[in-house]
Amino acid sequence: MALNELEIKRVEKAVEKFMAKRRPPPHIRAELDLGFRIIGQSIELFEIRPVWNSPKEIRHHPFAKATFVRTTATWRVFWQRANLKWHSYEPAPHVGSVEKFLEIIDEDKHACFFG
Repeated sequence: MALNELEIKRVEKAVEKFMAKRRPPPHIRAELDLGFRIIGQSIELFEIRPVWNSPKEIRHHPFAKATFVRTTATWRVFWQRANLKWHSYEPAPHVGSVEKFLEIIDEDKHACFFG
């Protein structure tokens, strides 16, 4: 079941605060930026970059995802490996809030998200 409107607003507010902290300076954003999208009950964070051999073509490269599990009221945390598959983030596969998810991404203790 997708997030309701109140949950979406709460998530957007938290992620926008995170983005304000982590986004690169404005003069670099044409070459590298961060973005997010909410799909159903999931939040996906991604890098925005031009294609190296076709600079007018822009690609989104996901690096982190959290999916809300309503039955347990927790967020499942995932990271994307080089094989482009989502894997559970084993140091903290479940967290209690979107803020905790973003804290884990920001800390990136195991270099899974920002390498």
